[in-house]
Amino acid sequence: MCANNKQPIYHQSGVTQARRQLGVTLVELVVFMVIVSVALVGVLKVLDITNRGSADPLVRKQALAIAESLLLEIEQQPFTYCDPDDASVSTATSAADCTNSQDKGGAALASPMPASESRYSSADPFDNVADYGGFTMPGGGCTGICSPGDTTPLAGLDNYAAAVTITRAGAAAPFASLASDEVLKISVRVTGPANTDVTLTGYRVRYAPNI
Repeated sequence: MCANNKQPIYHQSGVTQARRQLGVTLVELVVFMVIVSVALVGVLKVLDITNRGSADPLVRKQALAIAESLLLEIEQQPFTYCDPDDASVSTATSAADCTNSQDKGGAALASPMPASESRYSSADPFDNVADYGGFTMPGGGCTGICSPGDTTPLAGLDNYAAAVTITRAGAAAPFASLASDEVLKISVRVTGPANTDVTLTGYRVRYAPNI
């Protein structure tokens, strides 16, 4: 009799114990939420950094195209002692023989020589590598990115800008055997949307006095 009475009591106690083990406690739920929140913040931070640090591939390609085009344009210009319009351009053997020396007496190459020259002028255009020192677009009559001889901005490039730096690169490696003014370093920097920033560098060597 006693054994029969104890059996149901034990069974009821087991059911009660099982019910108590279902679900999670409030403390466990709070800990879980904290862990998930911290992990989610970390993932979002990484995605944000990646998104801000990577430019649209098409935007970068366009910036590269502008930089390559401008660098090629500059490298194809003459590199002479004198301005090509100078009376001594074909006979000069040093900058001292020129009225308008492209070397500017050793001063910074930050403007054309003579100063009246413009990339967009048909009468007095840039005609020497050093003329591009300090050149920028927009600027000089162009309100965007323009082709030589034309101040009409090219469509779709309103958010791009270009800047050119020309410096003497001779008398130092890898041109240590050449005089300082016999080598020019050309740097073309183009900036654009999505924090795009591209810089291309080229060199122009004076192979002979009149080239």
